[in-house]
Amino acid sequence: MGGFLTTSGQGFFYDGLTSARHAVTVEAVADGLRVHGADGALLAEWPYGELQAMSAPDSVLRLGRANSPGLARLEIRDPALAAAIDDRTATVDRSGATERRNRKRVVFWTIAATVSLVLVAVFGLPALVVRLTPLIPMSVEQKFGDAVDGQVRNMLDTNKAGAAFECGLKDNEKAGRAALDKVMDRLQREAGLPIRLKVAVVRRSDANAIALPGGHIYVFAGLINKANTPDEFAGVVAHEIGHVAHRDGTRSVLQAAGMSFLFGMLLGDFTGGGVLVIAARTVVQSAYSRDVEAAADRYGVELMTKTRADASALARILERIDGAVDPGITILLDHPQTKDRVAAINAMAAAARQPTEPLLSAQEWSALKRICR
Repeated sequence: MGGFLTTSGQGFFYDGLTSARHAVTVEAVADGLRVHGADGALLAEWPYGELQAMSAPDSVLRLGRANSPGLARLEIRDPALAAAIDDRTATVDRSGATERRNRKRVVFWTIAATVSLVLVAVFGLPALVVRLTPLIPMSVEQKFGDAVDGQVRNMLDTNKAGAAFECGLKDNEKAGRAALDKVMDRLQREAGLPIRLKVAVVRRSDANAIALPGGHIYVFAGLINKANTPDEFAGVVAHEIGHVAHRDGTRSVLQAAGMSFLFGMLLGDFTGGGVLVIAARTVVQSAYSRDVEAAADRYGVELMTKTRADASALARILERIDGAVDPGITILLDHPQTKDRVAAINAMAAAARQPTEPLLSAQEWSALKRICR
């Protein structure tokens, strides 16, 4: 604020009681403005802290008094007096300096807020999700999975086949469905999960399988075609059951889409169509980290061992199909460093080596291979 030398000039004063315009002399003194009428009488005293700039042409400084019950206003056309008032009060800024300072503050805090959000998203949210995901009731996750399932099926069914997209429903495919159910019953019995798995084979040529939140598993026809034995097929499914048991799909959705999904889960509200589309895309296109995949591999090997199946079969099919699958929607292709995974799976399977029992008879395996025909 400038010095306190009195500066005076001419202006017009409206008392707010009448429409009359009074020619006045305005003095900018140490603590505010003094408005004198033509006869020298003091008409008003306005402290600087109560001055309020009002909309006016560039050549006019129009002032009001903040919190004043009336509509009194003062118009000053004297540039020297306007400059003095501008210099002495923070609420009047004809130079734009205050606005520029405020703009810089806004830019600074906007950048700071953005950086904070990025740091929270990169470091804070994943850690929070890891802690909170186990606290979500499985019944809520099942409800979420049921809601996401329809969106996932629509995304996978690119030819819009509808009900015919799922294999095993036609009369000549029911033997294959029975064989699938036999494998799933053995795996689920040994897994001991608190939920019932819902497995569907769909008409896609990708050698792939994906697990959704809440126990939904999609097996692609291409995976059954690539599998040479029931154990190879079951090994991949056991791996996906590992993702279900570890709730990897739910955690992936929460990490990718932020807290809105978490609040939706806590409230049990999954009615937002856009939210479900984002969740479905996240599940279908998600590529899990090395640690997550390794944990699912360990689970798969342990589950196959409990089932008295060939635990090393997962390694054989992974090694055979790696790099030879469609990269559009393929979880197997995105799995980190297949060579290392194969070695780790074989090592675990060798350590747990035991006599095996066939999962399916030759006739049942043949029926499963024809489940989509």
